[in-house]
Amino acid sequence: MESYYAGYYADEDGKFRNLSLISREAMQVWIDYDDKVSGITVTMAPLKVPRPIKPLFTTTYNLTSVVTDVAYIGFSSATGTINSRHYVLGWSFSMNGPAPAIDIARLPKLPRMGPKPRSKVLDIVLPIATSAFVLSVGTAVFLLIRRHLKYAELREDWEVEFGPHRFSYKDLFYATEGFKDKHLLGIGGFGRVYKGILPVSKLEVAVKRVSHDSKQGMKEFIAEVVSIGHIQHRNMVRVLGYCRRRGELFLVYEYMPNGSVDKYLYGKQGKPILSWANRWHIIKGIASCLLYLHEEWKKVIIHRDIKPSNVLLDSDMNGRLGDFGLARLYDHDTDPQTTHVVGTIGYLAPELGHTSKATPLTDVFAFGMFLLEVTCGQRPINETSQDSQCMLVDWVLERWSSGSLLETVDSRLEGNYNIGEAYLALKLGLLCSHPFSNARPTMRQVMQYLDGDTQLPEMTPTDMRFHMMAIMQNEGFEDYITGSTASIGTTSVLSGGR
Repeated sequence: MESYYAGYYADEDGKFRNLSLISREAMQVWIDYDDKVSGITVTMAPLKVPRPIKPLFTTTYNLTSVVTDVAYIGFSSATGTINSRHYVLGWSFSMNGPAPAIDIARLPKLPRMGPKPRSKVLDIVLPIATSAFVLSVGTAVFLLIRRHLKYAELREDWEVEFGPHRFSYKDLFYATEGFKDKHLLGIGGFGRVYKGILPVSKLEVAVKRVSHDSKQGMKEFIAEVVSIGHIQHRNMVRVLGYCRRRGELFLVYEYMPNGSVDKYLYGKQGKPILSWANRWHIIKGIASCLLYLHEEWKKVIIHRDIKPSNVLLDSDMNGRLGDFGLARLYDHDTDPQTTHVVGTIGYLAPELGHTSKATPLTDVFAFGMFLLEVTCGQRPINETSQDSQCMLVDWVLERWSSGSLLETVDSRLEGNYNIGEAYLALKLGLLCSHPFSNARPTMRQVMQYLDGDTQLPEMTPTDMRFHMMAIMQNEGFEDYITGSTASIGTTSVLSGGR
């Protein structure tokens, strides 16, 4: 009789030990009984090792005295004081011959005892994975905070009523691709202007970026900007809204594809010279807009910075007055309040030097300078060969006195202009830019002159003889007369009140 099974381990003393306490490797055991000699042999070897020739131990015992009747082959085990488990993974039995070999590949795995041992790979990977996770979370939090700060805006309770006119900084940032220089339309005394395309509506806009470092007057300023945004006039660039962020203010305007008039007057960026017909059309359009702002809207609006760079051209070359960042509003039949003097030298009315009050007539003065500049193709203040400065208005008066007024018309037109319109533009420009405000016409009268509904009053050069440079110096502008691009009050409009 031969019995063959796997699952136990015997030590050198021939005593069976609990496999789980000694080794996790399965063992093979062969038990043979030879009834002829009553011999019992036990042979043992690790799994997958061939049966040893020498048995583990042998003994003699006559089993016929034990097995006297029908018997069943089975296994039993016992434990001592130590908690242990015994397992038989497989066995085979045979009478009168060798027991069939056990297919080791089909044996089940030995059950695991106790806690699963930690993997060395896990010991390495877990700290790395934990560190990577913490780093990732930290990076994500940092990026979120940075993103929040990047697009953070300045909002106050009083802005709730202006909600529809407030743009998010994020939208303006994406519209201008982060305010990249390739989208820069121009640089003025009060900030930079960028072209942008709003991400959702795909509307083309012009975004003016202005620095400000004070809250003083900001509520009133935003209220005026929003109020102006309600105005719709064919010769006005609409103010679409605003955004505030830390020390910056953003004003959003309609985008004008043909740029500003000054680029055409002086041939900037390869722009062609404006024809007289275009110039005359632009002059009448801006005059119409100023009449609406001064007299026909529900409030009086003083633009305070009328000049060619703030007159933009739409796709049909219509003149549109833009950049209302310095505009003042007040009710009809009330006196304007004293304010900081802001604007551009050459377009500032002389009385501003001592009254500091912007009125419709100060706009009329600037319009007169604009009219002369568009007609003559020259800036309000020009450098002379003697390293001094000459006012355009004085030069036009001198030519008028010498009987050569038409010589002041832009020579780049090469004589292609309407003589009657040119005479009217030059004389009206002189009248509007008169140093004494009570001698200037209103914008309604200006429109009547331009439309031919009323004749321009009789004027002679001697009636209007004055030296504008001297008058401006006497009025307190001598520190600022440094050229047509010089500006004053570029910070007071936003930081010192309005």
